[in-house]
Amino acid sequence: MKRPYYIFTSGKLMRKQNTLFFLPYKEEEELLEATKVEEKSFTEWELITEAGEFKKDFESLNKRVIPIDDVDSLMIFSEINFNARMLRFLSKNNIPAHLFNYYGHYSGSYYPREYLLSGFLLVNQVEHYKSRLKRIRLALQLVMGSGYNMLRNLKYYNGRAGDLTEHITKIEKHMDEVPLAEDIQQLMGLEGNIRQSYYAAFPTILGEKYDFEKRVKNPPDNAVNALISFGNAMVYTTCLTEIYRTQLSPLVSFLHEPGDRRYSLALDLAEIFKPLLADRVIFTCLNQGRIKHSDFEEDLNFCHLSKKGRKAFVKAFEEKLQTTIMHRKLNRKVSYRRLIRLECYKLVKHITDAEAYEPFKAWW
Repeated sequence: MKRPYYIFTSGKLMRKQNTLFFLPYKEEEELLEATKVEEKSFTEWELITEAGEFKKDFESLNKRVIPIDDVDSLMIFSEINFNARMLRFLSKNNIPAHLFNYYGHYSGSYYPREYLLSGFLLVNQVEHYKSRLKRIRLALQLVMGSGYNMLRNLKYYNGRAGDLTEHITKIEKHMDEVPLAEDIQQLMGLEGNIRQSYYAAFPTILGEKYDFEKRVKNPPDNAVNALISFGNAMVYTTCLTEIYRTQLSPLVSFLHEPGDRRYSLALDLAEIFKPLLADRVIFTCLNQGRIKHSDFEEDLNFCHLSKKGRKAFVKAFEEKLQTTIMHRKLNRKVSYRRLIRLECYKLVKHITDAEAYEPFKAWW
């Protein structure tokens, strides 16, 4: 089964015949490869490196071979040199690459040409955006799914971490107002109110170890905000990769306004899965001590994960993506990553009028 490769090492990445090579600039640095989960053991995660452009690079003992048939996507957190030939190779094999800057903030994606084209679906997707009624019906479901999954998190921790009844009641009140929204602006406002009430419960869930008063994005001002920003970026890029594996256009969205320089449909899907993926991983990492205060770097009114902290979060995040649940409708086990793909397929069915869309709602 194909898997994502998380690159934390600065170096060269290139093609030789039908294989990717990676050669690091510094021998002691490493790169994280997502391995298949077996018996819930993650001790076999392998740290990989890269290959260069010249013959001596291919002969280097430090190079690592990455079989192209094993690669689902590339997540690059370091300075990487590559050429047009390598990008053509990624396109040929339908491999997207997502890039993050020094601070772990999402910079952009190399999105290969689409290989699952459908003019019929594209026309219908645009029609659902242009039709006020069709768009708001779909956007409403996205907000309801997101709010429901936030509630599931709070109900899980209610009593375990403290009394969250007040926050739960506020969210339920806001969600009662969602079906009454008359336009996208109202929906976005209600979604913002739901999320504000949700984040207000974080101090109770996380305890006194970490200060968190409110959501601050640009830039994150403390450890919890830094984790939320990084986790949300991971969910966004994961959703974008899964959209690429379908006939959906990532540019045409329904809740978020389509715009320049962003794949807004991935933002729509991410709303549903941020509570289940990013937030649950954050709670686990902080409450179990998998990420500590020492894994953050701080400056004046600015905080970000260190390289060590990003590796720890990525490992926990990939563990979550590979975790399987028994799907109630399919009656078989599916991974969290597969749930995102299934959500894409549900959107396709809705857009083609085959089946009305209902968002994924966690039951655990």
